[in-house]
Amino acid sequence: MPELAVVIVNHNAGAYLLRCLRSVLERSGDVELEIVVVDNASTDGSAEEAAAAFPQARLIRCENRGFAAGVNVGIRATSAPSVLVLNPDVEIVSGTLAELVRLAEARPRAGAIGPRILNPDGTVYPSGRTVPSLATAVGHAFLGPVWPRNPFTRRYHLADWDRTTERRVDWISGAAFLLRRRALEEVGPLDERFFLYAEEVDLFTRLREAGWEIVFTPSLEVVHEQGVSTGRSRRMHLIHAESVYRYFEKHHAHGWRRALLPLARLVLRARAELVSALDRLRGAER
Repeated sequence: MPELAVVIVNHNAGAYLLRCLRSVLERSGDVELEIVVVDNASTDGSAEEAAAAFPQARLIRCENRGFAAGVNVGIRATSAPSVLVLNPDVEIVSGTLAELVRLAEARPRAGAIGPRILNPDGTVYPSGRTVPSLATAVGHAFLGPVWPRNPFTRRYHLADWDRTTERRVDWISGAAFLLRRRALEEVGPLDERFFLYAEEVDLFTRLREAGWEIVFTPSLEVVHEQGVSTGRSRRMHLIHAESVYRYFEKHHAHGWRRALLPLARLVLRARAELVSALDRLRGAER
């Protein structure tokens, strides 16, 4: 019986997928793995290269129904009591998967555990955050793109924490996270109505509401390239806005707050257009 399943959802990740798989095997420790690559209709040959280079990994080809759907396919194809979900542009650089499994065993109420994530330049990505209040969310949405150190974003990102210590948090990045299968079976799979973005926030919210803990640990460290499969196009920003709207509608738009739904959609669309415009401006400057 494998101790840990590793599920990687790939879409045109190129050589990053090979790097990800190599790091999984090199950083496995003494844990027994089952590895599944779910390929969401890639056209760059990355799935074929991975299958040839890493016969230990099982390749499952799917139509592209989104990240959440791909993760669910991978989880259903595995049997280990813990599942590590990785983006294909993630590389494990410190710690071992065996240590992560031992940590999960020592934290029986941890429904999900997330590692420390580094940006490619070595800076720390703020995985492990709060679910913000409405005021904090709006402040972060519009000030964050132009003033990253504003008080709303700092509060949302838990910026006063250096992420060198273990901590319970509201949610962790979907780029790399371990799930306890028993917890997932209790709350249900990832919600496939989220095509991309916010699916992990929805899942971790459901886990917390069911009494499970979300834990951040620095004992495993990964580098996340970011945007390899998606880029930073206007379409991706609009998909992000729609996913955040769906999350708000599902978890927070109760009672009088339902009256805020049209305004929320308008605000999120405006934020997406702002970020898209800033991306174009910065691209022109380069």
